[in-house]
Amino acid sequence: MTEAELYSVYKDVYVPTHLHPPECLKYYEEFTFRPDDILIVTYPKSGTTWMQEVIPLIVSDGDLTPVLTVPNWDRVPWLEEHRAILLNLEERPSPRIFATHFHHSMMNESYFKIKPRVLYVMRDPKDVFTSSYYYYGMASYLVNPGTQDEFMEKFLDGKIMFGSWFDHVKSWINAEEKESILYMFYEEMIADLKGSVEKIGKFLGKSLSPDVLQKIADHCVFKNMKQNNMSNFSLVPEEYMDQKKSEFMRKVVLFFSVRNCW
Repeated sequence: MTEAELYSVYKDVYVPTHLHPPECLKYYEEFTFRPDDILIVTYPKSGTTWMQEVIPLIVSDGDLTPVLTVPNWDRVPWLEEHRAILLNLEERPSPRIFATHFHHSMMNESYFKIKPRVLYVMRDPKDVFTSSYYYYGMASYLVNPGTQDEFMEKFLDGKIMFGSWFDHVKSWINAEEKESILYMFYEEMIADLKGSVEKIGKFLGKSLSPDVLQKIADHCVFKNMKQNNMSNFSLVPEEYMDQKKSEFMRKVVLFFSVRNCW
């Protein structure tokens, strides 16, 4: 199917219509943030799933219950996706944790007024490209990527969901409300997950013991998250994500090194 059949254009970028129907985008536009909300912001395939595991564990002081019993799309919902309307987000106790793939310029009026806490995660675009290529090949609601050369052309031109990686990163790096944003690098988390958890915890006002920090870091390594059915997207019906074609969480060989893709 073509872009016109699968995507809508919202604020000048493609969004998958199946995940982001007009009524959900309207719900997002009218959504009211709280000052203590925690917002995970990423370009797709830049570590969203990872942060959806890490942040709830920091908030719960290392209690594994939420990440082992609640699917990640419900424990940390995307504000712009179709399930947001169903989850009664207004009634959730603070601190609420959300995710979004929106560019900074796509944030709603309440965001700029309230300025909730933001965790912005950046990832090497070469890895984003590779992870996206396989993801597009297994998700029925996305346009078939074609060859790697064809997909690379679209990736560089921003003619894929959520537009240009370069524009996305630039928009958030240039945000004026930097006092409420913590910028994290995916590669930084790979190199020192425990230290990254501690850094995020301090930003969120959580002082965690060394034992809790280690517990969170141990749980959130790739091999453990891949086995967590609440996080590996194995609960998504095959008609939407065919993990026989490509696993959602996978290792790939890229530029002579092994990378984790999630």
